[in-house]
Amino acid sequence: MRWFGFGFNAFGQICVQEKSDKEESSDAITEVKVSHPKEINCHVDCFSKTSKIRASWSRRASLHLDGDTGACLAGFGTSFSGECCGISAVESRGCKDASISESHLILAFPDRIESWDLQKKDNTPSWSMEIKTQSESSDVKFPLVPGGYVASKFPFYYSVSTHLKAKSLALGAEHAVLLSATGAVYTWGQGSHGQLGHGGLTSEEEPKAVEALLGMPMNSVASGGWHSVCISDGGDLYVWGWNESGQLGLPSRGLGKASQQKSSQQAELSHDVGTSPGEELQEGEKREEVFISIQAFPALLDVTPSCEIQTVSCGSRHTAAVTTTGDLYTWGWGEYGQLGHETLMSSDEPQRVEFFKAEQMRVVDVVCGTWNTFAAAVKEKVAPKNTTEST
Repeated sequence: MRWFGFGFNAFGQICVQEKSDKEESSDAITEVKVSHPKEINCHVDCFSKTSKIRASWSRRASLHLDGDTGACLAGFGTSFSGECCGISAVESRGCKDASISESHLILAFPDRIESWDLQKKDNTPSWSMEIKTQSESSDVKFPLVPGGYVASKFPFYYSVSTHLKAKSLALGAEHAVLLSATGAVYTWGQGSHGQLGHGGLTSEEEPKAVEALLGMPMNSVASGGWHSVCISDGGDLYVWGWNESGQLGLPSRGLGKASQQKSSQQAELSHDVGTSPGEELQEGEKREEVFISIQAFPALLDVTPSCEIQTVSCGSRHTAAVTTTGDLYTWGWGEYGQLGHETLMSSDEPQRVEFFKAEQMRVVDVVCGTWNTFAAAVKEKVAPKNTTEST
């Protein structure tokens, strides 16, 4: 399995290039906007290949879970040459999962949770908590821990009622989305952008079931800065919250205006080169478009009619989904190339990232950072050609 990254790379969290002989001002050249998927290489001799990636705005944590487990960091405050700085590789040995923010790296070990302050160079974690060792077959996913969940903000540990039977949890900028063992979805926190999915813009202090989804079991949840998504047992994708940049895959007014401007310029060009009036839309054929700024209820998004959604992840204002056929689709804000379409354009329509198809690769996982995207892919198995000639 190989990991690729694209999008915001100002701190080398995706990739760095060694300087040439003519460039002496820095140890490496950083390409700020990476619009084409580039393979991630972690130069850590003591770890094997990357199994998982966790990302924040300026950093990436690569988790190595095969054999001798541990984590290494890339991005702000780390070494360009080694891509591993901050806490040492020895101190992360044995961790099974992690989360990373601008201030803290949270490491999950089988028997404890540790929080490391990334703004200090301490040799010990700033906070730790012992937990009951969970079995390898446990369905509960980090940042959930027995009795609650762990976040990068003080006091780090937050309790959750056991009655919810929490299975997984996604944390947005100001809200949380919880999936129960029964497939029900609960949300709480700030609701000013409709990100809670309760039909209004009010906030909730306690977990509240998203009534619009009751009766439809979900198996996965994710959250962006101010939007939320979930996947049903049948592979359908539901979206709600802020759609300012098209991150819900629904018509966005901001992107609509940009599209209209482009169409207007094209129309003027067509007129200048002598396009006949019959080729242009007549007044009666024009229809009023509907734009969605905030979607306060879950909406079913038809990413692709031919297959189901397997995995989904959200950045601050973009979304990425992997289908059961191994295709990666992205949509939303794309100013830093985080959509992977080799442009810096935003899109309110899901579009396939063609790079992986062209390389005959099947995408198996996707993780969004705040302004970037990381995808794991494997080489497609090509059926051998039958060279036997018929007689």
